[in-house]
Amino acid sequence: MTEHHEAKLGLQDNTEILHRISSRLADRYAGTFAAETVERYVFESYTALARTARISAYLPATTEHFANDRLHALAKSKGVIASGVPDVLFVCVQNAGRSQMAAALLAVEAKGRIHVRSAGSMPAAELDPTVVAVMSEMGLDLTRDYPKPLTDDVVRASDVVITMGCGDSCPIYPGKRYEDWDLTDPAGQRLETVRDIRDQIHERVRKLVASLLPSDQKEATTA
Repeated sequence: MTEHHEAKLGLQDNTEILHRISSRLADRYAGTFAAETVERYVFESYTALARTARISAYLPATTEHFANDRLHALAKSKGVIASGVPDVLFVCVQNAGRSQMAAALLAVEAKGRIHVRSAGSMPAAELDPTVVAVMSEMGLDLTRDYPKPLTDDVVRASDVVITMGCGDSCPIYPGKRYEDWDLTDPAGQRLETVRDIRDQIHERVRKLVASLLPSDQKEATTA
């Protein structure tokens, strides 16, 4: 049975659940998006995640989270809502290592002062276990995180887009800050090497926070 056929069968099995998710999100975005738009985003998000998801039992929950984040990004890019904080997007190939570490570290360093997302141009089925292990050494639990496909809406909503080895897969829009962080891919690397990659990312993240937050906000994050 092909992956496409399996995903189609899973979609049929979860149609009722997806309609319930669509209804909840339609209520949340009432007055911003039509119910049909919300439903399309939910079903598209499910299909995109189902292509690589290893454990289908988690798909409804990850679909709701992913669709909600995409809708929020779309609303911001259209000027319907204002986030009030900078939006940063980390992109690598599989969204299983570097971009996940960067997103988790930035979330800690920014303490809510920066909205953080990550995505992959060719997302993996799950996070790299060695990456999860080295982040747990810092007290950061990535076991509930999952690789997400790169979508146009989250790029449009971002103020800063940081790529890590994904080439030209990320669309370029004017008025955004783009950076490429040249970092070793942790996939297949020894634990010590992945720790070193983590620490390099952490240092870059600290510099990123310093460049994005006014001095009074930076003081608040370290208080």
